[in-house]
Amino acid sequence: MNKTTELLRQMLDDPSGAMLRPVRKTELLPQADGSLVRRITDKAGNVTEDTISVEQRLSLDARMQLEMSQQQFAAMLGISVRTLHDWEQGRREPSGAARTLLKIAARHPDVVREVMQPA
Repeated sequence: MNKTTELLRQMLDDPSGAMLRPVRKTELLPQADGSLVRRITDKAGNVTEDTISVEQRLSLDARMQLEMSQQQFAAMLGISVRTLHDWEQGRREPSGAARTLLKIAARHPDVVREVMQPA
């Protein structure tokens, strides 16, 4: 039996529906200083929290406004997904030009969409 067939069999034999529950739930809680608290609850109910600074929010907000995945957003900016991860995790900060583009994308996503459309 292949892996897919086995997984489907397990899911169909699961009356509790546990196999179909999301692996984790993420909540973003705004803070007074403009940062966010990210609360992640895993399948077992364990909760972890971390803070997303205002600088980290630049790329996250821009990406969310454009409704893009990390891969899509990184490709649009011409950067690696690793660089975007580093920005969103607070390990690195965008350069001045990138920071300006992120602010524009977050505040005016339609302009960015229009500019990025092939001519």
